[in-house]
Amino acid sequence: MARFRSRLPASLYVAGPFAMGYTEFYNFLIPLYGLSLGMSAGQIGMLVGARSLLAVFLSIHVGVLMDRLGTRRVALFFVWTAMALAPVFPLLPWFWPLLLLQMVNGGALQFAWSGSQTLIAQLAEGEAEYLGRFSFFARIGTTAAPMIAGVAWDSGGAWPAYALGCAWGAALTLALLRAPEAPIAVGDGRNPGRRARLRVVDVLPRLPDYVRCFALIAIPAVVTTMAIHFLRTATNGVQSSIYVVYLKGIGLTGTSIGVLFAAIEITSGLGSLFAGRAMRLGDPQRTMLSGTVASILLICVTPIFGGIFALLLAAQAARGWLQGVVQPMMFSVQAKAVGPHRQGTVVGLRQTMNRLAAIVIPPLVGGIADHWGAGQSFVILGAVLIVLCGPVTLITRRAARMATNWRSRP
Repeated sequence: MARFRSRLPASLYVAGPFAMGYTEFYNFLIPLYGLSLGMSAGQIGMLVGARSLLAVFLSIHVGVLMDRLGTRRVALFFVWTAMALAPVFPLLPWFWPLLLLQMVNGGALQFAWSGSQTLIAQLAEGEAEYLGRFSFFARIGTTAAPMIAGVAWDSGGAWPAYALGCAWGAALTLALLRAPEAPIAVGDGRNPGRRARLRVVDVLPRLPDYVRCFALIAIPAVVTTMAIHFLRTATNGVQSSIYVVYLKGIGLTGTSIGVLFAAIEITSGLGSLFAGRAMRLGDPQRTMLSGTVASILLICVTPIFGGIFALLLAAQAARGWLQGVVQPMMFSVQAKAVGPHRQGTVVGLRQTMNRLAAIVIPPLVGGIADHWGAGQSFVILGAVLIVLCGPVTLITRRAARMATNWRSRP
């Protein structure tokens, strides 16, 4: 496998910004398109949320297909699906057809991104150093995509914007085609070097695949990282909901809030470059948990800063750095815990949990803010999330003991 690592900078590092930026590109466009059609805020919210629906139910199935049929092969199918659907958006000015299109296209985008994550995990053998570099380049995509989409929209509306979405997918296609297929992407892990043939039955989800996937949670390293990932997603849910509401309420402008959001993206990308070194400094799972706890505190103390922009900016930068360090470490620990033949499966499980949290947490956060107020809700949510860190700490200690015992075996 080491012979593939030298090819990573010329292939998957290029795919990173296009893969992650692919989803952000479309996420930015759909509210603008809905507003141009005169849709209500509720309808636009439903359109935004629809992109996660298929990913919740089918991420595990798609991950299993990647392990069974070949990661790059499956990822390219969904990249091409999103490209084909892009020009359909300007042709559908009605809510319900647009909702269905957004649901299918959103699923394709998520699965294309999952494929890129799986491929880098396979080719880099789960090494945090390579995963961190991939995350760094991927952050370039999330930073640039909204700006590029905004320019395309301002230049002519829906048609040029969605046409550029096709071009974005074409660039991702070229990057993936230049990347090697992982040699361990096989039918069931018993026939190294040989991929399974696509059959009609493979298109349908299978209950045993889901059972085997959720059985991975029995692995301490997997359940720990999944729990940490949930807590990390919870802080993002706070940022995308009451954080914005609170800042607007204390008089910050949209530009200032945008700078705060950009700060966390930039420092997160920089932090991901430190992940490989962080893996070697101490127990990875304890490091991840400590970084997540600090991230929770940094956003939940927002009201204490009293609207002082410099303090808000420093907190966002620090939280971005910590999240940037933690994310590749999570991917690395999961990849090494499940073995080479289940990389797609564990990515599917991670995406399922991520999308489920993305659907559930923002409305929950909003409800708390409506009942107790935006300022007080930071304290309530911070207390709840810190309490949830308790059982995660116990699982982390167990996982660390098991890892130590395993390394000490003759």
